[in-house]
Amino acid sequence: METVTLNNGVEMPMLGLGVYRVTRAEDCIRAVRTALDAGYRLIDTAAVYGNESAVGRAIAESGVPREEIFLTTKIWVRDFGATRTPVAFSESLERLGTDYVDLMLLHQPYGDWPAAWRALEPEVAAGRARAIGVSNFIPSDLERLRSFASVPPAVNQVERHPYIQRPELDAAHAADGTVPEAWEPIGKASPELLRDPVLVALADKYGKSVAQVILRWQVQSGYVAIPKSTSAGHIAENIAIFDFALSDEEMASIAGLDRGRGRRPLPRWLMGLAVRAIPVRQTT
Repeated sequence: METVTLNNGVEMPMLGLGVYRVTRAEDCIRAVRTALDAGYRLIDTAAVYGNESAVGRAIAESGVPREEIFLTTKIWVRDFGATRTPVAFSESLERLGTDYVDLMLLHQPYGDWPAAWRALEPEVAAGRARAIGVSNFIPSDLERLRSFASVPPAVNQVERHPYIQRPELDAAHAADGTVPEAWEPIGKASPELLRDPVLVALADKYGKSVAQVILRWQVQSGYVAIPKSTSAGHIAENIAIFDFALSDEEMASIAGLDRGRGRRPLPRWLMGLAVRAIPVRQTT
């Protein structure tokens, strides 16, 4: 496993397991246990995913020492605020069955996220978070955060795959030494992406799957990747990317696949209303 050093000196694995939309507790427990058995040490969840309790149970049952696991979760928009954010933080720790997380993120740049960030900063000093960061922030959000933050974001987790590469974020991340992290790093495994001739040719050359080539490209680009899967076969396949490397020319050929930001996003005020309306519910 390759690692990256965050801007506060904490080491983070470059590849992990995401559990977005793994809503059945037994499926989540099985996937996390399978990943840990396969050598994964980064697990990414969120309060709004509804599976923090299942993730915590899987970690406890795995036999892997807690200190060997890099555990990430996220505060949801409805819990942003000077008073509510610390409460939500404590609730996540309780559900996860741990007294600290390795990385706590603000899930979306909506609502009173500046107050939520200010509430997160003391959690690092208190030892309840080894690092804090953000998710889905664009350059203007990061610039605003930089204007008042005492603790710079260690990570920004964003959508990123060969067809949506986010080069506009590079300078914003570099300004604070923020490590980028890709959610849906293989683009929902869309048939179009998995059949792309450039990627298929590279997969054939290295005797790898297209998904493995994409994940290798992610980590060589400096992005942490957290592919989601509940398949034991895919979980094992996704971590088998550290025995080959893409050349500079091959990295450039994948860079040439970028199609920009994809679909036009909803207006931020409308998206803000939508995400605030979603409650945090946990599986049992």
